[in-house]
Formats: sequence, structure tokens, C-alpha cells
Amino acid sequence: MTTSSESVTLTVIRNDPDSGPGRILDWAASEGVEIDLIKADEGDQIPSAVDQLDAVVMLGGGFLPDVDEEKPWLPAERALVRDCIDRQVPVLGICLGAQLLAHVGGGRVEGDFGMPEKGVTELVPQPDAADDELFREFSAPTFGIESHRDQITALPDGARLLMSSERCRNQAFRLGDRAWATQWHPESSAERVGTWNDDKLRDLGFDAADVKRTAQQHGDELESTWRAFFGRFLDVVRTPRAPR
Repeated sequence: MTTSSESVTLTVIRNDPDSGPGRILDWAASEGVEIDLIKADEGDQIPSAVDQLDAVVMLGGGFLPDVDEEKPWLPAERALVRDCIDRQVPVLGICLGAQLLAHVGGGRVEGDFGMPEKGVTELVPQPDAADDELFREFSAPTFGIESHRDQITALPDGARLLMSSERCRNQAFRLGDRAWATQWHPESSAERVGTWNDDKLRDLGFDAADVKRTAQQHGDELESTWRAFFGRFLDVVRTPRAPR
């Protein structure tokens, strides 16, 4: 069990080579936090027990959380999430990771639901954000980088809705006391958006030049906002969890 005086290691699970840890690596290094990067998409083994884990971050991927035949590591990842929730190990699920958390908790995730979101999107805090450890700093709308077509269409029972957007109500939620989910990508950057394929953006109905220009305009704000958010997650990780 981690205490505030001990070193911290984040177990980061990559589900897709195109959805890596991004700025999390630099943010963690600046905080003296180690990263154990599990490349599940390359066959790395998902941890089977959480007793020695400080925290888990689940990254994105362009598929649903239960396509087990295509992505055979998903059952182990879902089992890990269940154990983390039961044992109060802090979890941060991003995009697919958020959908995994919703699925494990009994919520609903649907493919190609509604309208896609790509690039910088306005995020509106919801009432339960006001007393949430990670989200209470957001008293007004902020911005995050989106890249999804699938959506969480129903939250798990007891989950707290924290953020919404115009196209996607369930943008962020907390499940239990120490598990958070974001549909957007706090780890992403304007530079990353600049590498996106123009034709694919146009196929989804977006003006590629506008998506990239807007990301550049918000680049510094995105960096400072989500670095601070990640710092608050680390504060939770460093706080000893109550014995059960």
C-alpha cells in the first residue's frame, strides 16, 4: 500500500499502438513517478493481481470493450479493473479505458453511436463535479481533445456524472471512490492532432484544417489544464487507501 512518502508506479495499459501514453510520460517523470507500460496490443501480460499495484491507467483504442475474439487480452483487463474497484486501487480510464470501466460497472457502450467527436471539444462540468477530487477545479466549461465514434450511452448504477459535451453526455464519470473515466484524451496534444489524417477527418464530416488550427490555438491551455488534472490524480494515488 502506497503512502505519501513512498515512490509511486503507474501501471499504464496500452490497447492500441496508435493510442499511447502521450504526455503522461513527461508529466509522470516531472513528478518522480515511474511508469510500467503494459503493451497489451503486443502481447504483454495484464497483471492478474492488484495487491502490489499503486494505480492503473487504461488508454484508448478504436474498438469496443468486449470484442474478446479480436482483442484477447480484454477479459484480463476487465478483471483487473474489477479488482481495482473492489480494493480501492486508483484507476483512470481514457476513451476505450473509460468504456471498459463503464462496461465492467454494468453500464452500456454502443458502437458508432450519435455523432463523432474529433479534436478540441468544449466540456461542461456537471453538478457532481463540484465535490469530486479531480473535477472540482472546473467551475466553468473547459476543453479536451476528442477522438471517438463509440459512446458510453448508460452509466453504471451509482456512477457520478462529471462532464458532458454537446454530442456526448457521458464524457466523464467516477465509479466508487477512486475510479475515474474520461471519454476525451487528457494525455493528447495539439502536436498529436497535427498528425491526424486529413482524409479521415473529412470522411467524418470535419474540416481538417480547422481541427488542426483550433488544436494549436488551445495548445498551451490544454497542456496546463490536463497536467494539473493528472497531478490531482497522483495526489489520490499517494493518499493511502482505507483498509477494507
